[in-house]
Amino acid sequence: MAFKKQTAGHELLGDFAPKFAELNDDVLFGQVWSREKELSPRDRSLITVTSLITSGMFEQLKYHMGKAKENGVTKEEIAEVITHLSFYAGWPKAWSAFNLAKEIYAED
Repeated sequence: MAFKKQTAGHELLGDFAPKFAELNDDVLFGQVWSREKELSPRDRSLITVTSLITSGMFEQLKYHMGKAKENGVTKEEIAEVITHLSFYAGWPKAWSAFNLAKEIYAED
């Protein structure tokens, strides 16, 4: 799976916070996410989605759950991840995550 260059930082925050935008696009997505030999994009997506759910970061979760779908995480797998996390991260976070998952995986 070929890595696609991320530019959201520059597009959304480049004028306001150029250093943050650079770190987001060039370091986080450019250097860390592109290390496909160490972890596949699918695995990185599962880790990221899990971290965002447990932290309650649902604004960022929407993007990353969509990216997880693009990276091959199935509807059944995301449902299992959220179900598993509900006992560790909390029931309300699971409900919120399921609402996003239903929206993102609606076409399936």
